[in-house]
Amino acid sequence: MKLGITMEGGASRTIFSCGVTDALLEENIMPDYFIGVSAGIAFGVSYLSGQKGRNLELAKNYMGDKRYMGARHLFNRKNRSYYNLPFVFREIPHKLLPFDYDAFGRFPGKVAACVTNIHTGKPEYLEVPRGEEQFDTLVASCALPVLFQPVKIGKHYYLDGGLSDSVPYKQAIAEGCDKNIVILTRERDYIKKADRSVGAIGKLYKKYPRIVEDLKTRPEKYNACMKELYEAESRGEVFVIAPKEAPGVGRTEGRADRLVALYQEGYRQAKEQMAELKKYLEK
Repeated sequence: MKLGITMEGGASRTIFSCGVTDALLEENIMPDYFIGVSAGIAFGVSYLSGQKGRNLELAKNYMGDKRYMGARHLFNRKNRSYYNLPFVFREIPHKLLPFDYDAFGRFPGKVAACVTNIHTGKPEYLEVPRGEEQFDTLVASCALPVLFQPVKIGKHYYLDGGLSDSVPYKQAIAEGCDKNIVILTRERDYIKKADRSVGAIGKLYKKYPRIVEDLKTRPEKYNACMKELYEAESRGEVFVIAPKEAPGVGRTEGRADRLVALYQEGYRQAKEQMAELKKYLEK
């Protein structure tokens, strides 16, 4: 058996997935291949380093901190992102809430981040470096248009992977995973609708028509992806864990009580489905 785990993004909503992965750590369920998109990979690396509770501490102590995110960071010429990148990706993992790079380096599986090539508009699945050089790859996967600047990796520029492949579980299958756990951040009945801001954003990215097309077609592609995913689940090909409810948590939620409640929802969902999950893995 080769186990793949896919984590959807969703910024602050991805705290749900952190509750799920902490439950998986308790059961010593680890993947052979892990792929995350946006916050799915940014939070997912703490699962792969075996740091149970680290993301919960992040939610309780730092995501509501003014240093973490806010419009003032977006208009800071040295940052130009809604998130304070040096604080989120440097000071927190290096000093305030240390990330165990050694443990992550010992993880035996493959780790990939889904990103979107700004010129082709297509998804790419970049291997995540095991040391501090992972910074650019994680930021690129999270780089939503307007809220972030495009991130250069090698010779190319990238934006958020969710623009082109919101839930990249098919890449895990392509990597040979015959068992797949997919962790979502939206309820099962969620239908993505057209974003009214797409027109304005499109004008800002007129030099990159493929990205504009991704933005316009994203709801259609996302809904089609979910339909296919649930059909695969009904055939027993994948195992899906999704929130039954998201207690008022938006993309940029920073209030600790709401984030903790969503984390607990993820932990509870994983525990409730654990017996069923183990049967799926044992088949």
